[in-house]
Amino acid sequence: MDDITVVSFNDPVMALEHFTDNKDNYALVISDLRMPNLNGLELLKKVKKLNPNVRTILLNAYEVDNDLIFQKYMKEDIIDSFMEKPVTISDLCQRVRDEFQVYQLASYVK
Repeated sequence: MDDITVVSFNDPVMALEHFTDNKDNYALVISDLRMPNLNGLELLKKVKKLNPNVRTILLNAYEVDNDLIFQKYMKEDIIDSFMEKPVTISDLCQRVRDEFQVYQLASYVK
């Protein structure tokens, strides 16, 4: 994808700080569920509160069907897309393209 900048973090708190400072420059945030200090659900909740237009993908290797918070966040569009690990690069790239397309379409509507 052209004209896309990727920023990655190993620390969700640092990622949130960067997002907070640059929230209008983000189209998509990808997060793992299980992370130290700030789990992926809470990270994405904070991201959506700062910029409701940003698209989100949550990755996880564990069963989430019975997780009530996960289900709530899916219904509230805090999590736009979910991928169960292991994830292939081609599947992840396709999902990123799909979410970016949704972001672009929503931007044109406004």
